[in-house]
Amino acid sequence: MKTNVTLKLDAALLREVRVLAAEQGKSMSAFLLDQLETLVRERKNYEQARRRAKALLRKGLKLRPAAPLSRAELHER
Repeated sequence: MKTNVTLKLDAALLREVRVLAAEQGKSMSAFLLDQLETLVRERKNYEQARRRAKALLRKGLKLRPAAPLSRAELHER
């Protein structure tokens, strides 16, 4: 379901938005819709990445090798 929205914009901002929309060959409505969808998608992606990172931190990382390395293996070139 789509709903109409009324915005109050400064005249200079409105002019710039019209130019940006025209440069992309879009109506102002389509341009603003794309921009808002991008913002929402980026926020969702950020939140998902944040949750994954926090889960990894809680789980912890295995930083030690399975078996001790010999001196030769440590200094292998």
